[in-house]
Amino acid sequence: MIRVGVMGGTGYTAIEAIRILLRHPQVELAAVTSRQAEGVALGDLHPQFGERTNLIVEDLPPEEVATRCDLVLCCLPHAASAPIVIELLAHGTKVIDLSADYRLSTQELYEHWYGVPHPDPGRLGAVPYGLPELFQEQIKSAKLVANPGCYPTSVILPLAPLLQHKLVEPDQILVDSKSGVSGAGRTPKLASLFTEVNESIAAYGVGAHRHQPEMIDVLSRVAKVKPRIVFTPHLTPMDRGILSTIYVRPLHGVSANQVRECLSTFYAPHPFVRIVPHLPATKHVAHTNYCDISVRENDGWIILLSVLDNLVKGASGAAVQCMNIMHGFDQTTALMW
Repeated sequence: MIRVGVMGGTGYTAIEAIRILLRHPQVELAAVTSRQAEGVALGDLHPQFGERTNLIVEDLPPEEVATRCDLVLCCLPHAASAPIVIELLAHGTKVIDLSADYRLSTQELYEHWYGVPHPDPGRLGAVPYGLPELFQEQIKSAKLVANPGCYPTSVILPLAPLLQHKLVEPDQILVDSKSGVSGAGRTPKLASLFTEVNESIAAYGVGAHRHQPEMIDVLSRVAKVKPRIVFTPHLTPMDRGILSTIYVRPLHGVSANQVRECLSTFYAPHPFVRIVPHLPATKHVAHTNYCDISVRENDGWIILLSVLDNLVKGASGAAVQCMNIMHGFDQTTALMW
């Protein structure tokens, strides 16, 4: 058994993490923290957990969390997360950070896109990126893992094998992504109010979304070539899910069948990536840790369609998958349903 804590226990990713951890046979949920909900029973704060736990939400300093926990899922915003992570690591507690604070490889890249000084720049570039399908060996021995962004997971998984094997042109990649409203977080914002989102679909962050440099940075590490990606995200009137449609140019007369075979071979050992013959939909993967990918061809373009649940494979499910690997459990534990 390992003792696991969740810091920042009021948000959607924290709720999803708690849901998974409560069913994990090797986990004791030892602490859930929040400033605004201090003293509230976890079952009152999130009624879906009802009587499954008697835990009280507390506003605890990192050193106290470290005494109670072997590993912490840090569900705090960027810039707020890294100072907490520093203290948890100093006290010997492993951390999976669900913010963006450790995803990018350089201080310059982080500070350009996030607009704040990095609190822990010395670790940038040395923290494993939490996609087990690509970085499992580094994750195994890690004390700190940077959990991926949801959009980047949906884009990196289809593209990484193809760029590695030089099957597609790295300079012509178009990504059209659509996300459910939970991707915007639980803090109320005008753009995510029901009356703004319902019966509508809209692009946002065009040319300025922080997940674009994350995609490029991680794919550069994996494929040893820096891709050029044009990324446009859209907000759709659904609770959860991401659909990314990715357009790439094949190299050397590569066919859709060759691309499909490459993906199928690459991901055969990995239980949570499925290369499917049908056109995937977000409903096919809702509330699961799967990423479903399909391949099509159209007038000289290869089209990759990728779907996942932004709160599970795009966030907390991936974190628990990494936790399982870090502690020697089967990586599917508590994630198959």
